[in-house]
Amino acid sequence: MKFKTTLILFAAFIVLLAFILLFEFKGNGEKDEEAKLVSLSSDDITKIIFKKPEETLTFEKNEEGEWHIKEPLEAKADKYEVDRLADDFSDLRIERVVEEMPEELKKYEIPQKEISLYFKDKEKPIKILIGMENPLDNTFFAKRDDEEKVVLISGQLKSLMEKKLFDFRKKDIFKFETDDVKNIKLRAKKIQWEAQKKEEEWFFKKPAGALVKSSQINDILSSLSNLKAKNFVSEDKTQEEIKKYRLDTSEYQITLSIPLENQEVIFSLQKEEDKVYATSSLSSKIVQTEDSVLSDLEKETEELREKKVSDFYSWEAKKIRLKKGGIDITVAKGEEDKWFFENPLKEEADKNKIETFIRKIESLEADELFDPPLDLKDHGLDEPQAEIKIWTEEDEGKTKEITVYIGSEDEEAKKVVVKNARFDYLFQVDSAFLEEFPKELKDWKLQEKKEKERETS
Repeated sequence: MKFKTTLILFAAFIVLLAFILLFEFKGNGEKDEEAKLVSLSSDDITKIIFKKPEETLTFEKNEEGEWHIKEPLEAKADKYEVDRLADDFSDLRIERVVEEMPEELKKYEIPQKEISLYFKDKEKPIKILIGMENPLDNTFFAKRDDEEKVVLISGQLKSLMEKKLFDFRKKDIFKFETDDVKNIKLRAKKIQWEAQKKEEEWFFKKPAGALVKSSQINDILSSLSNLKAKNFVSEDKTQEEIKKYRLDTSEYQITLSIPLENQEVIFSLQKEEDKVYATSSLSSKIVQTEDSVLSDLEKETEELREKKVSDFYSWEAKKIRLKKGGIDITVAKGEEDKWFFENPLKEEADKNKIETFIRKIESLEADELFDPPLDLKDHGLDEPQAEIKIWTEEDEGKTKEITVYIGSEDEEAKKVVVKNARFDYLFQVDSAFLEEFPKELKDWKLQEKKEKERETS
């Protein structure tokens, strides 16, 4: 019985194969690289209706060029995915003409799917009817509704035609301009902090005045703005649904102040087993999202704080003044990026030594921070052993002055505590950079000048 069934199935396959081969070579039988089933500009498409056995999707483009889903629900569409649909079917190449005047379409299973393209300035849409997949080369049988011929179109369209409603939806539904955020309040389990943006820098309000790494804040804001839905749990959330997913008492809550939009946005995220649910005060939706965002939210304040003593780029330095013991040296950058003493002599200085010293100050980073209340005397900063001033020139000619005070060195631990004049907290750093300090003026003179001084002495 099984053998007989196998023979019947094999015979059916042979008949189907012969049928396909017949139409593969019927007519001109040659692959026409230039022939197009549709050849219009996708920019002119204003609406697409994509009918499939399981669902009908309707997309419409607004005046700003944004795609929206209108059916089976109303939602923002993924521009990239809908644009692909528009691009691929508005410029649709024919792989081969199968029949110019087919007697019936049923044998091609046309239509399994329909794609209707609505173009501006055209009364009627162009409708493309798509049939079964050709098992020989994985192309698809297709025809235009307003034409007779049946053709084969590229099998590369398969993945696009198999996409579901979720694939065409905009996933990052919480999008906002990260640069416009000026204040953040964060609560993540036992972690709580608030930060405020002043010009281009972020500062904690607690610990008060502590500078935050801008990159860390940017990571948090970027993660929230690009939060993508893995699944849409609720389209129009209710209080019952908010409670169901514990978003009313969520473990993670982030409040963003956006003055330009006169908005305050509250993000709520809750992890339940291996799933993370999210919503915002400006969204009607609850989504399931990736848990990768939580790692940014769970960082302690110490990890977020800026450990660099001074934030500048060494190549922007234009002037430096160094006071230590009995020396007081000021050098400034002149023509051809050469450095010159300003006091007590107007002569060229050793560029390599000066720029090496500046790079050492630029790279100073704390291994420990000391916050108020504190006594400067305990760290030798009531009467610093050295003072460094660096003037930098940033973009658009903006000048910045950096002042760093050097406290007493712990020679055994090879550590020294320093203070940036901008902050009321202190930095403990490796003391190796102290070796770069000149012991006297001639240490920063050019080598040839030093040699002449030796010869005359």
